[in-house]
Amino acid sequence: MTELASLYGGITTRRVTVRDLQLAKDRGERWAMTTSYDMLTAALFDEAGIPVLLVGDSAGNNVLGYETTVPVTLEEMVPLVRAVARSTSRSLVVGDLPFGSYQGSPEQALSSAVRFMQVGAQAVKLEGGRRVLPQVELLVESGVPVMGHLGLTPQSVNTLGGYRVQGRGDQGDRLIQDALALQDAGAFAVVLEVVPGDLAERVTKELAIPTIGIGAGAGCDAQVLVWTDLAGLTPGPGPKFLKRYADLRTVLGEAVREYADDVREGRYPAPEHGYS
Repeated sequence: MTELASLYGGITTRRVTVRDLQLAKDRGERWAMTTSYDMLTAALFDEAGIPVLLVGDSAGNNVLGYETTVPVTLEEMVPLVRAVARSTSRSLVVGDLPFGSYQGSPEQALSSAVRFMQVGAQAVKLEGGRRVLPQVELLVESGVPVMGHLGLTPQSVNTLGGYRVQGRGDQGDRLIQDALALQDAGAFAVVLEVVPGDLAERVTKELAIPTIGIGAGAGCDAQVLVWTDLAGLTPGPGPKFLKRYADLRTVLGEAVREYADDVREGRYPAPEHGYS
């Protein structure tokens, strides 16, 4: 049984909703989320049974050529959200609000979220705890499901001093309070990124809504990975929490080199590749 079928209790003919995710938490059922930024991977992951697809601002690092997620704009994200939403029929599509598109005011956050919802997203994600509660409250009141994000928040990497573990010591209590505040404001789930596993487990037990871990141990209700990381397309060793499930970088590199060799040596195109 695929994860999507399991989440649905065997029903796979409609799109996952935030209510389905809550029911999964209530049943103690774990589920996976991955990123997607385009038509082909979105359709593939949807067919594979991934319940939630995040159109992440990690597109900055993996699609747009930026060093961080900070330069990503709303205008760059909208076509990606549209492509993923158009190419799926079952996965819940979450649009990641980029830096500068929601911090200014609740009204700015709503305007940005509306852009995503109008091109097919079913929810949005934003970073931060108590400082973004007014934004979360207005979005939820306006009918926009909100996923929170705590711990290592990449949009704040310059403030955090780099990609470092968050939530140690007194920070742990503050993170728990932020998570509870997001829940009270109406968030339907919270991502916990690069925090100690015992803290993530505490948060998961404290919250009635699902937690989604990335570098947060096995105690969360769900897990998320960037698809280019888990598929081995991203260069380098990657973070400690990453498990690579394939080596697409090697496979694709070999395919392209073989194609180039065939062209250079006159093996491609062969007669069977032409038209009479």
